[in-house]
Amino acid sequence: MHPQSHRYLVIGGTGKTGARVVRSLAARGLEVRSVSRSTDPAFHWSDPSTWAAALDGMDRVYVTFAPDLAAPGAVETVAAFVEAAVQQGVERLVLLSGRGEEEAQRAEGVIQRPELEWTVVRASWFAQNFSEGPFRDMVVAGAVHLPTGDVREPFVDADDIADVAVAALTGEGHAGETYEVSGPDLLTFDEAVAEISGALGRAVHYQRIPHGAFMDGLRAAGLPGELIWLLGYLFTTVLDGRNAFVADGVERALGRPPRSFRNYARGAAETGAWVAVP
Repeated sequence: MHPQSHRYLVIGGTGKTGARVVRSLAARGLEVRSVSRSTDPAFHWSDPSTWAAALDGMDRVYVTFAPDLAAPGAVETVAAFVEAAVQQGVERLVLLSGRGEEEAQRAEGVIQRPELEWTVVRASWFAQNFSEGPFRDMVVAGAVHLPTGDVREPFVDADDIADVAVAALTGEGHAGETYEVSGPDLLTFDEAVAEISGALGRAVHYQRIPHGAFMDGLRAAGLPGELIWLLGYLFTTVLDGRNAFVADGVERALGRPPRSFRNYARGAAETGAWVAVP
């Protein structure tokens, strides 16, 4: 069937990748429903009674789980959602998963059902965490303080993640695939901040701080508890070098190389991502 014949549901449609998937599907003239806690119908992972209205009439679904698939109970929740989705006629499901996260890979298993055309997009650190996420204000202030040193990470552009997800949702040949996606370069956080500094044409400094001080700063800034938990988990568990290699998922899915961090930083600077808001 032609993609125009399908109805697309994006869970977490206001998130970094979800919003991009929604825009891409809508730009193609496809019928897309974006749901989150603030939409109508509202969607809450913690409230299964909200799932049916979101799924009603939908047959292809992009799933992002908040706060993270590594959270306690996430695997069981995703399994229950997938069962509900199958019962309501969903035929294709694309899951955003966590690279190097054992718990997330358990969640990948629960979507692999014979009734579904499933695809996993397995990503780790988003480049956009520096421009649309918890590190943006630090960049604006000219000093990024994080609890990490020499570990290298192939930061992946959220645009690439969304492009892979859209290809899997709308195209053929992606069913049963696990696309591990990354950027093309291995960078320390210090090197990533240096790229941002170069793109902005002004000094942005990086300083490694103790993990406890970092967590205290997050709490003092009033960030949501689930985001504080997630950043603590990522910096203590995932950022240990396990992901310090480049993956080929973007190229396998799209037939093109992933976007470099330098190009991301230049693009973000050009669009005013780090302009201070009064």
